[in-house]
Amino acid sequence: MMKKNYLSIDIGGTNVKYAELNNAGNIIEQGKIKTSHDKEQFLKNIDRIVAKYVKKGIKGIAFCAPGKIAHTKIHFGGALPFLDGIDFAVRYKKYDIPVTVINDGKASVLAENWLGSLKDMRNCAAITLGTGVGGGIIVNGKLLNGAHFQAGELSFLQLNMKEPGFDGFAGGYASAVQMIKNVNEAIENDDETDGLAAFEAINNGNEKAKKIFDEYCKRIAAIIIDIQAVVDLDAIAIGGGISAQPIVIQGINQAYDQVLADNELIRKTFTRPKIVEAKFKNGANLYGALYNLFIHVNGEKL
Repeated sequence: MMKKNYLSIDIGGTNVKYAELNNAGNIIEQGKIKTSHDKEQFLKNIDRIVAKYVKKGIKGIAFCAPGKIAHTKIHFGGALPFLDGIDFAVRYKKYDIPVTVINDGKASVLAENWLGSLKDMRNCAAITLGTGVGGGIIVNGKLLNGAHFQAGELSFLQLNMKEPGFDGFAGGYASAVQMIKNVNEAIENDDETDGLAAFEAINNGNEKAKKIFDEYCKRIAAIIIDIQAVVDLDAIAIGGGISAQPIVIQGINQAYDQVLADNELIRKTFTRPKIVEAKFKNGANLYGALYNLFIHVNGEKL
């Protein structure tokens, strides 16, 4: 059988998404299953997906997962701690096809750099706004991994030393989920997870909601300035569920511009990066994982 196409698998806390894609990134077939939080059942479910597509004659398997990923081995596993120690390349070695694994934040910047709003840029980043703050950074045309494969873990930027524990770090202090919760509390909505209600209030100019949102945008602008201080990028794409709201990109840009207006030294020292909406939403990781496979197997440059 002549092998063609590839299998990309995005492991998330709620769902495992998977797709068969061709060289150009076109989806041939896709699906998803609920993420089992029992390790053995989880692995059986992944085995079934892999076996189905290996039988179809795929050329390689691209995984994306939470946690710190060294080569193809997952460490910790983020929201899915049972993933710790799993190495999918070893598990599927018997199929004699290439298998790669990448962190979800890094996959997002690869997706944008391949086919999205950061296409072909040599110095750029993607920031994913959700429960925490995910990130992936490309410098001089190379994905930034660092000495211990933890570069781009933006949730661990410390933004407020006065806050106890993790609350002062970006993962807590700049959490989109927490911002939504705070807005719903302020407008007295019983459903603290109701993003649509929160943004309706923000877009309608509700004073309490707008104040919380504006402060949130300042925190994201602070993250971008911190990134710029270290790696100096041309553009940063903002992703995550809330990025679909136009006011988010607008608010972050305004907050960044206000920092420049208030700080002459920063204004004169830093070249402002473009802050843009990420093209890919829920499908970013499938594309980024596949591009990571191409880079490793074909030696394609970013």
